[in-house]
Amino acid sequence: MARMDSYVEYTLELLEPLGPVQARAMFGGWGVYYGGRMIGLIVEDRLYLKTDDTTRPDFEAAGGEPFVYDSGKGKPVTMSYWTPPADASDDAHALLPWARRAVDAALRAAQKKPAAKKKSAPEKAKTATPKKQAPAKKPAAKKPAAKKPAAKRSSRRA
Repeated sequence: MARMDSYVEYTLELLEPLGPVQARAMFGGWGVYYGGRMIGLIVEDRLYLKTDDTTRPDFEAAGGEPFVYDSGKGKPVTMSYWTPPADASDDAHALLPWARRAVDAALRAAQKKPAAKKKSAPEKAKTATPKKQAPAKKPAAKKPAAKKPAAKRSSRRA
């Protein structure tokens, strides 16, 4: 596991008022998670928070910048993570409303994802691999009880 640098630790401290926030190393940066959902990125000592169509205008109006990376194919890729306003970069109380927007965006994104489609019985039968079944056991045939030879009685009486 990668060792957290001081900026990542500082950012997690700033986000403490939000609740239990964790950072996980990923792709040369860090993913910021709340409640098991990714709400932000930390790349090159910059925090980017998750946005969507609802929250992106707020980040833009506040002077935020999107996270952009080079795809390696000569085209930059803009992701849905934006920097919070500069005045929130070192003030936990100013950062909190922006972090809450990121949590809301992450929850909305999770709700948009279709749930895993359950297969109906016929679909399962088409895709299921047949299992080898053990041969059925035949009931044991009853053998006639062996007759015991009668005990010889002696005719002698004492």
